[in-house]
Amino acid sequence: MRPRRGGRILRIELRRSAAPLAGVLLVLVALVLLQLVSGPWWKGAESWTRQWTSTAWWERFAMVLMWPLAVSAGAVHGIRDRRSGTSELLATTPRPGWHRAVTAAGAFALTLTAAYALVFLYGGVRVLGNDGYVHLGWLPILAVGALALLAGALLGMGVARTVPSALTPPVLALASLTAVTAVHETVTGGMVPNRIVLLSPALSQVYSTFLTVTWRVHAGQTVWLLGLAATGFLLLVARKPRARLLALLPVVLGAAVAVPLLPADSARNYALDKAATAPVCEGRVCVTKLHEPRLAALKGPGEEALRLLGRLPDPPSAVRESVDPWPRETNRGPMAPRPIGAVPVGVVPVDFEAQALDGATKDEYTRALLAGAGTAPCLDADMSDPTEEQRRAYDETKVVRELAARTVAAAWFAGELKPLRATAWLRADADKLAGPAWDALRALPPDVQRERVTALRTAALSCDGDLLDVLKDGGPR
Repeated sequence: MRPRRGGRILRIELRRSAAPLAGVLLVLVALVLLQLVSGPWWKGAESWTRQWTSTAWWERFAMVLMWPLAVSAGAVHGIRDRRSGTSELLATTPRPGWHRAVTAAGAFALTLTAAYALVFLYGGVRVLGNDGYVHLGWLPILAVGALALLAGALLGMGVARTVPSALTPPVLALASLTAVTAVHETVTGGMVPNRIVLLSPALSQVYSTFLTVTWRVHAGQTVWLLGLAATGFLLLVARKPRARLLALLPVVLGAAVAVPLLPADSARNYALDKAATAPVCEGRVCVTKLHEPRLAALKGPGEEALRLLGRLPDPPSAVRESVDPWPRETNRGPMAPRPIGAVPVGVVPVDFEAQALDGATKDEYTRALLAGAGTAPCLDADMSDPTEEQRRAYDETKVVRELAARTVAAAWFAGELKPLRATAWLRADADKLAGPAWDALRALPPDVQRERVTALRTAALSCDGDLLDVLKDGGPR
């Protein structure tokens, strides 16, 4: 009979407590932020509906709003007995207080976890529609997020039971929102030690689809959140000041264990996902496991590009999807050149996002691979809609001149000058420079043309000099 009675009490809690409303609000808040509010979670390969890991990661980013909601919902439940005037009556019942606490915690655990999973499920269905890479690497990110919501609800219950005031829920909501938001604002500035930043349940924005959260972050946050949840639960059942004081012990122990375990350097919060970046090849053309569906479209143009590049001395022998190293160099600005050696000399790199290859035709794929005589761009110019501040940070002349030279190099192999798939704010200016450079190159003898394009490839591999000058004079300046 006990299991039945426990189940009946749980159903009563689900009907009468704040848990169901908290779950509904949680879903609404998360979906409004991620689906209706424009932000980086909408854009590019890191969109929250493009890959499973990104979906789980952006949902943890949304914890900036979801966690304060869980804390305040728990606090509303924590003052329920005092608000209804039944505190003294319930204290005289023979049933232990922790029985009722477990039931309330169970109700919140069910509703908050279900709401959190529902948001992820919505994003996951969209990922399936976008041919996302199927894996389970997102599971720890999602599990820690669900634990964070439960810990927040228990903390709110415990604090509200200790301070049973009508002001407690709004104060806790404001305090938790301020704390989590303030931590996010200090992530890039380094004002707060990284280990303290990671005590927040929210993650920073997604930097790359090739990244995942490291095990040390998962382990440290799990220990911390378990301590926080235990303290909230003990405060919920405590009746005496001494018991309330002892209830703080789990959160102190959790912090003592978690802080040394968490990475001290923010660059160590994330790591390349080895499974997602594993190569998948057909002949000499390889992509990452993450983008395996794109191999069919790349194979033909890749082989064609390698054949055309064979006109050069010591030509590249393979086409491979490039993966940015992590951690990235922290001192690289927006106009800093690509590090020498970042791309192997004998490989034609392909970056599906930076080269704007979504929906590209076979000819556009081939030209993208031939650009710069089979080299990666030296300067970062992959912003599709830059702000004025971002544009001021660029020396647009250098970016435009490089794009023009890369366009001419592709035209020399393909036999016809056509624009590369590039961002609209650069293409028009680059095309104005590419036309005269193409005419000047074609006016040279064939052997000299090949020497100029070979020199351009050498300069592009080392990011040395102005590529348009190389086409004009045969060497870097």
